[in-house]
Amino acid sequence: MPIKESELILNPDGSVYHLNLKPEHVSNTIIFVGDQNRVEKVTKHFDSIEFSIQKREFKTQTGTYKGTRISVISTGIGPDNIDIVLNELDALFNIDLKTRKPKENLTSLNIIRVGTSGSLQEDIPVDSFVLSEYGLDLNGLLHSYIIEPVSNPEIENAFISQTNWHENKSKPIIVKVSDKLEKVFESDKTYKGITATAGGFYGPQGRVLRLPIQDTTLNSKMDNFNFNGNRITNLEMETSAIYGLSKLLGHHAISLNAIIANRASGTFSENPSQVVEDLIIYTLNKIIE
Repeated sequence: MPIKESELILNPDGSVYHLNLKPEHVSNTIIFVGDQNRVEKVTKHFDSIEFSIQKREFKTQTGTYKGTRISVISTGIGPDNIDIVLNELDALFNIDLKTRKPKENLTSLNIIRVGTSGSLQEDIPVDSFVLSEYGLDLNGLLHSYIIEPVSNPEIENAFISQTNWHENKSKPIIVKVSDKLEKVFESDKTYKGITATAGGFYGPQGRVLRLPIQDTTLNSKMDNFNFNGNRITNLEMETSAIYGLSKLLGHHAISLNAIIANRASGTFSENPSQVVEDLIIYTLNKIIE
């Protein structure tokens, strides 16, 4: 049965609603960045750019780097935006947009997030790279889907117990990185751990301005969380959504984080743009290895 027009919304030119993309515009290897201004910080290294478009915060450029076709897409901030981007990208590859029916032969995408983050552990310094071995959903987005096939109950229950997680909050979900991409991107330059994904920047990440927060000790409890050697290394706003939706849709995903702040030591990078540039070069060269 065709997917209803209200469920899969297309623009008059046949492109998907938010991204303004058609299938021929996108490679099956895609780099995610949050900030639309960071797209060209990646594509300036390309040999050539064949396509470029922007709608709202979603900017896409597709081109080649040392002979490999790559797309770069800005997702904006937060898990809600990841829900839009990943579902529409999957539709471009795995739904026939004319018949509105899922294809019989599905395409698996390689999705690499290149983002910035703050470290929660004092021994993970600013200007380093974190490879997210797990994404920890603290925001509840993944509960909209059937997540049992991708969740890790043992770690989730340990986290709930060790942090005394409040019963009124969404149950935390932990999703593992793609094993295939982990082997490609890990090296002696990367730290590994659990990346916690919050649903906001202020209260959800423990910041207090004028509003009191429900658990003032949550960050310190996350600092001390340990399950069989797995620690929470950093806190941001996209990784768990990327991991969960990618696995559910049959794609491979990895999140690489440039650490520009260390909240345990209170330090901030003296040159955050340089560590992001270093991570971009690292990522591009790992893609073509």
